Amino acid sequence: MHLDPQSFRDINPGSRVLMGPGPSDVPTRILQAMSAPCIGHLDPYFLSVMDETQKLLRSLYQTENELTIPVSGTGSAGMEACFVNLVEPGDEVVVCVNGVFGTRMSDIVGRLGAKLIRLDFEWGKAVDPEAVRNTIQGKTPKLVAVVHAETSTGVCTPLEDLSKIAHDAGALFLVDSVTSLGGMEVAVDAWGIDAAYSGTQKCLSCPPGLSPISLSPAALEALDSRKAPVVSWYLDMSMVRNYWGGDRKYHHTAPINMVYGLREALRIVAEEGLEARFARHRLNHLALVAGVEAMGLSMLVAEKERLPMLNTVCIPDGADDPKVRGALLRQFGIEVGGGLGDLAGKVWRVGLMGNASSKRNVCLFLASLETVLKGQGVKVASGALEAAAEVYASE
Repeated sequence: MHLDPQSFRDINPGSRVLMGPGPSDVPTRILQAMSAPCIGHLDPYFLSVMDETQKLLRSLYQTENELTIPVSGTGSAGMEACFVNLVEPGDEVVVCVNGVFGTRMSDIVGRLGAKLIRLDFEWGKAVDPEAVRNTIQGKTPKLVAVVHAETSTGVCTPLEDLSKIAHDAGALFLVDSVTSLGGMEVAVDAWGIDAAYSGTQKCLSCPPGLSPISLSPAALEALDSRKAPVVSWYLDMSMVRNYWGGDRKYHHTAPINMVYGLREALRIVAEEGLEARFARHRLNHLALVAGVEAMGLSMLVAEKERLPMLNTVCIPDGADDPKVRGALLRQFGIEVGGGLGDLAGKVWRVGLMGNASSKRNVCLFLASLETVLKGQGVKVASGALEAAAEVYASE
């Protein structure tokens, strides 16, 4: 087959304001870091970059865990890595499901031949610790898994009580921190998290492609005492850790330039400081909610359970979901997400993640949404920007 190279356009997607569920806007610094020369994955310079990346990642995860590394793959690869390394056929595994990503955890457990104990909760609400305690009473689960920040609903589930419940039952505690890491506290050591995974494209504002994970000494002990090999060769941490550890034993070729980007993203986090970064996400979230509610719209999630980086806005009567999101993209360059699963066509998922969590984006979104809704004949009140300004003024 003959191809004409001139028929293929240059890559030029145009400017976007990424305010969906991910990816988020990537700072120029990170893109510049990723454009540095590609070198060998065992080059001494790259090995030093790996060491620095691990150090920065441990600081963000607030952990001393030795095996705190970026897995080569997106957040779903991190999810799978944690499960395939810690779960064997016949193990009892408790999965708390209150959205799409708990469902994905359950799917992986089933594929591994483990005994799934699935606890379902209403989408839009946090996991109830007492329900978990009552369900596993008298059982001996190997693992209890929960999504900290459920991207499909905008719900935050507090972790400390669940961690204690898991450990009291003799189980490891596994946490999906894909959306929370870098935007709110994820205290791995203090909260007793044995396995955590995340993604680079959310609150770290790095392109998708790596999944930071952290495994506790107890998790590594479970890995080392497996009766059968890890079913995934690529994600087998018993081998991968030898590359990221002192031995530097080759396993697979690391995505060199993606690691450059992650290191720069983590450097940006360190420069801002964790407390300041978390406060910024919280403030912009409060301003956005104030503006949304001033328009007469409502939020899906109760105030005390809302995520600061992923806001689920209920679609008002008379609004056409695809047309509104399409108009926001065409007219203002703003990308927001639609609902998933049971929430499809019912909510908009508005991200304020990492670099995208800014006063500018909050004001741009509120003004643009009001303009689009009014232009499509949807009745909304004015005053969104004023309401947001009051929140900023109060801080």
